[in-house]
Order: sequence, then C-alpha cells, then structure tokens
Amino acid sequence: MKYKNVKHSILLGIALLVSFLINLPRVLQLNEIVGNLSDSFAQVTIKDVTIRTVFLFAFSWLVLQFNSNWKFSYVHLKIFSRNLITITVNVVLFFVAVFLFVFVHQKLTGANMYSSDKGLLYFVYAVVLLILVFISRILRYQIIRQDDVAEKELLKQQSLKNELEALKNQINPHFLFNSLNSLNSLIRDNKPATTFVNKLSFMYRYILQSGSEDLVALEEELKFLESYIYLIKTRYRDRFSVEIDVDNRILTETMPALALQLLVENAVKHNEISVSNPLLVKVYSNNDFIVIENKIKPRTTFVDSTGNGLVNLDKRYQMLKKKSIIISNNNQKFKVKLPIK
Repeated sequence: MKYKNVKHSILLGIALLVSFLINLPRVLQLNEIVGNLSDSFAQVTIKDVTIRTVFLFAFSWLVLQFNSNWKFSYVHLKIFSRNLITITVNVVLFFVAVFLFVFVHQKLTGANMYSSDKGLLYFVYAVVLLILVFISRILRYQIIRQDDVAEKELLKQQSLKNELEALKNQINPHFLFNSLNSLNSLIRDNKPATTFVNKLSFMYRYILQSGSEDLVALEEELKFLESYIYLIKTRYRDRFSVEIDVDNRILTETMPALALQLLVENAVKHNEISVSNPLLVKVYSNNDFIVIENKIKPRTTFVDSTGNGLVNLDKRYQMLKKKSIIISNNNQKFKVKLPIK
C-alpha cells in the first residue's frame, strides 16, 4: 500500500512556528521587552538566539518529516519492529540534536553553558519532541480521513453508475432466459444438449444474482464451478479434468463471488490442453485456504488476456476480506491460495 506524504510546506511551517514560539521569550528579552529570564542562564545574545532558532527548526523539521512520512517506508515490518525503530530513531534524534547544539553553541559563542541551561535544554527538546510526534499523528490522521472521504465518494459515484447501467440492461436477462428456454424446447430429445443449456442458464442466473452480493458461501461457489466445469468438459472432454477436495466444515465460509471460476478459467486460458498434455486442475482446502493448483504447460498459441484477473481478484480480497491472495510459481506448478476465514 502506498502512503501519501504530508506536504513539505506544512511541515516547514510547523517547524518554523515551533522554533519561533520556543525562542520567543529570548527574543523579547533581547529587545528588552521583558527582564532577564534568570541569572543562572547564559546571557542572551543575537548569536545565541539565532543558533537556538536554527537548531530547533532543524530538529522540529526532522522529527515531523520522520514521523509523518519517512517511517512509512518500513510499514511492511511487524508492529513490534516498527515501534522499536520509530522509538529508537526519535530518541537518537533527540540526543544528537542536543549534543550538537551544545557543541556548536559553545564553539560559536565562546561561552560554556551552565548546567542549569543544559538541563532546561534537555527538558525543552523532550517536550518539543512529544508535541511534534503528536502533531505528526494528527497530520497522518487527516490524510487518512481525506483519502477515506475521497474513496467513499468514488464508490458512491461508481455505485450510481452501476445502477444506471443495470437499468439500461434490465431487459437483457429476460431476453436471454426466454431464448434459452426456447432452445431447450427445441433440443428436448438431446439430453447432453439439454444439460448444457441448463448448466449455462444456471451459470448466467448465478452471475446476475452474485452481482448484488460481494461475498457468497463457498458451497454456492462450488456449485457454480461444477456447472462451469461441465461446459469446459463439453469442449475438451477427457483432455480436461478438475479434482475437488474441500472440507465440508468450511462450506459455509464466504469468499468473493466467481473467484474459483476465475482461477479455473485462468488455467484453461494459459495452458495447453491436448491428448498428449491433458490439463488437471486441483481445488482443495488447506488449513484456512482454498488452493487452486495446476501444472504449468504454456500455450504455444496467442492468449487473449488483459493480465489483470489476478490483480483485480487480490484487490477484491483486500477490500472484502482484508486479506491478500497468495500466488506461487514453483516446481512447474502454478498455485493460488485464497483465504477462506
């Protein structure tokens, strides 16, 4: 998943504001608007205020940039590792910034800092660090919320578009089913042809019904797959077969509609099917997955394919099940694992 970055102009503005506000009392003292902050602290000079402002600005920008943008480069790691890296980097930034400030300040001003000034420096930078981390979380939340609103609006527009398309095509299903019924009456004495038409009619009806449902039961998917297998075997006969071995205990689990058919069709489309090279597709359950597997026998003829089938299926799984499909291509076997729970 690609994360959108917080705009650099926003981070620069916040960093500048923080450095200005923290050093405001010294600026006021420098201009004799207020009295001395404390006799125990180092004398306030233009050079002193400039160094403090520049260092605090740089520290603030780095902390904001890391916690708002950079840390999402390792978002793929486990949560413990992510948190450990985030905390470590923030702590390192804190101590390096304070150490460098003390070193540069003493070099440029020629004056040693009092222990009380160093203690206050550590306290100020620690407070600023906590505030900036909190601000970073707010900035990230705003981006997530904006993306969520934009996505919902896009889905709303797509839904309206789909409804309009459905209204335009509502006569087509009735026409098709009437045509299939008429065809059935003409071939009534031909049992294989009648079965073929009935399977086709069932498949089309299932596709229409599943169009209004995001998730369907595995049992329904297997029934639909059996009808699809019958149609394919009508064409390829003994050159094509499917072995199904699914645990009955998971038949009520749900999955995106037409997922199994898509993967079997993918195997048919991309592999050679002949007498010398018959195609066997295995569909079986394995722990919390349904696995579709076949030996790789690439077609030598042109395959008309967009190449987006598996990508779109994975996106549907991420949206509907919050999980991803697993694809492997090892030992001349193509295997797709679909999360079922």
